[in-house]
Amino acid sequence: MTPPAIHQGLAHVECWIFDLDNTLYPASADLFGLMDVRMGAYIAQLLGCDAVVARTIQKRYFHDHGTTLAGLMHHHGVDPHHFLDFVHDIDLDCLSVDADLVARVAALPGRKLIFTNGDEPYARRVLDRLGLSLHFELIHDIHATGYRPKPDPHGYAMLRDLHGIDLARAAFFEDMARNLKPAKALGMSTIWLNNGSESGHLDAHTDFIDFETDHLTPFLTHILGA
Repeated sequence: MTPPAIHQGLAHVECWIFDLDNTLYPASADLFGLMDVRMGAYIAQLLGCDAVVARTIQKRYFHDHGTTLAGLMHHHGVDPHHFLDFVHDIDLDCLSVDADLVARVAALPGRKLIFTNGDEPYARRVLDRLGLSLHFELIHDIHATGYRPKPDPHGYAMLRDLHGIDLARAAFFEDMARNLKPAKALGMSTIWLNNGSESGHLDAHTDFIDFETDHLTPFLTHILGA
């Protein structure tokens, strides 16, 4: 029997799609802080500028293009593989296995996918540290979207088309509220992890957010009726 809580909005879901960073682990882990340092160093070296100017450029590209990488590709023709290899060369020791989260993800009925603006090698390293590698069928990464990051609808449509997903029977978990808008427009159920991510609240609106929570594990426990 389907737990009653699932009947309240998510009983129809056959495919569970998760963002990676600051969604499957707490924003307090601050991996983006480590990546920020790497991005700043990359930009400073690329453009021959100091750290202050590099950070200004980095944040402007992030806000204007969805990711710093997208801005660097657009304005400077940066090789995405080179950039991502450099930026993701960080220590993941702050991540650990949350046994309750692993159990809840494993218990979700149907397909489970990752949709990230990062790349697959980095995503696999993170999933390994979290003990979640065996529970996700595939990773839809920035390369698979043709370097058109969330919230560009193109990446969502490619996710649907490449992997045969009925988006009307899919749920999407994200810490960046603005990334839920195209998901909702395409028919997905949307869950916002309002957990303190930088700019996570940007453009948040109830029109495209079905559920809001500050922590993933209790939310999954609730919908599973566990």
